[in-house]
Amino acid sequence: MSTSDISTSVQPHDSLMLDQEALDNASPKSSAESKDGSERSALRTPPSDTSVSDYQPGEMVKSQSLDESYNMEKLLEIFSESIIAKTLRVAIEALENNNPPTVYPEFVPQKGDGTGKYVLRDANFWTCGFFPGILYLLRERAVKYPRVFPYLGHEKDSLPYSSSLLRQELISLCKDWTGPIEAMQSRTDTHDMGFIIQPSLRKDWELTSDENSLQAVLTAAKSLASRYSPAVGAIRSWDVLSQANVSITSMAEDFLVIVDSMMNLDLLFYASSHLSDPTYADIAITHAKTLIKSDLRPETAPRRTDTRFKGTLYSHYHVINFDAQTGEVKERRTAQGYSAESTWARGQAWGIFGYTQTYNWSRDREFLSVACGMAEYFLWRLETSPACVERPTSGPGSSTTGRYVPLWDFDAPIEDESNPLRDSSAGVIAANGMLLLSQSMTELGDEILAERYRSAAIRIVTDTLEFSLSTEKARFSGHTGILEKIQVEDAVAGQRFDAILKNATANHNSNDHDRYSDHGLVYADYYLLEFGNQLLRMGLL
Repeated sequence: MSTSDISTSVQPHDSLMLDQEALDNASPKSSAESKDGSERSALRTPPSDTSVSDYQPGEMVKSQSLDESYNMEKLLEIFSESIIAKTLRVAIEALENNNPPTVYPEFVPQKGDGTGKYVLRDANFWTCGFFPGILYLLRERAVKYPRVFPYLGHEKDSLPYSSSLLRQELISLCKDWTGPIEAMQSRTDTHDMGFIIQPSLRKDWELTSDENSLQAVLTAAKSLASRYSPAVGAIRSWDVLSQANVSITSMAEDFLVIVDSMMNLDLLFYASSHLSDPTYADIAITHAKTLIKSDLRPETAPRRTDTRFKGTLYSHYHVINFDAQTGEVKERRTAQGYSAESTWARGQAWGIFGYTQTYNWSRDREFLSVACGMAEYFLWRLETSPACVERPTSGPGSSTTGRYVPLWDFDAPIEDESNPLRDSSAGVIAANGMLLLSQSMTELGDEILAERYRSAAIRIVTDTLEFSLSTEKARFSGHTGILEKIQVEDAVAGQRFDAILKNATANHNSNDHDRYSDHGLVYADYYLLEFGNQLLRMGLL
């Protein structure tokens, strides 16, 4: 959602930073309880000496052009022929004996059995919505940005397929892969309804005005809201947690909430907006405030070189177990990071993106402050990671790559310094959050921080493309004549890798029963393509 789609009465140059005492004392009140005049959500005015940056009204900040500052050739890979060719090949092949789909693409091994081919996961798994979402991101390009459809530079090639044929194929594939997703709209056994429903069905509504798709989104929001507990002031994330070192199974006594939950709040805000009813938005705001009190850790950043942001930096806990009856915190732990006190990279990324979305809907400055604090800590951890994260590039000179492709957990021991374990998905998720954060800062007139987060986001993605982009390319075959059936081939015969990015890590926690790492991952690819579409929506490409 672009910030330009949201109305606001916030005036530029208002102070954005809450002091630490305000954050510590923040109570999970609903927006209805914190009205200020006509505003439905609280717009708190912090002390005047706690501004987010050194920006002064009227100060002009010269933005660096992308051509001057970044490797545009790498950034434009997001719009290459290989992207759409790989996606269509997987979409077509994975439907064989699987239509309607009961399994969905999840990850691509980089070594061992099945190297290079998508592993399909049961449709009920939380990642099922991302592959249909990738198809819809390509469809968005076809409808709104034809200059990059089917790929950038297509007008210079002799295509074996017309754009019309490719659009029709996308429409058909979107329908096939989204059918079972639409049927999940009433699920109340998961908090991941935003991840499952929004990438395809919200996009379908926005592109086609199909009322059935909108209704599915609204029903999914109702399903998600059913997991909310007033006693805790939060939405239950998981019903149980079972690992080698823990078994939490009592829903009457325990109430598990994870930082990832911040990403599903967007669904509630979206539904509230369409229904003109604050109920779901109030639940989302209360949930986010509860996590501020229980989930965040204020951090210091020694030798921090960029001090444009003046507020508190934050890391997070992955899992909070509340007392289901009283709402008191019983335990803080991790299920996917290295340890309870470590900073799991993808969890930090979810927080950046989720709190930025929550600010954009609510206009509550507390959420903006948290989003900035989490973004700053993420960037500081990237910049202070050990030297072994860098490796020489293949190009001329002494430049390196890998600095901005995050370690899977910033505090985990590095097991192999020649090949540190990373999570490329964390990087592109964080980059999406920072790009959205830059838009928020632009709206508030703070061009210092707008430029910082925009530049950081693009730097993360360009470094990720340099380091983790699969070198195994795909292309449309049959480059002579006009074909009626879409065919895709490896650019180099026998070299196939279905995912766009490598070096993602789904879960490397030593106690988990389902541990897998260093692979392609469907939501890494989804958020990479979403980043490209965000650039198009912002007019940066």
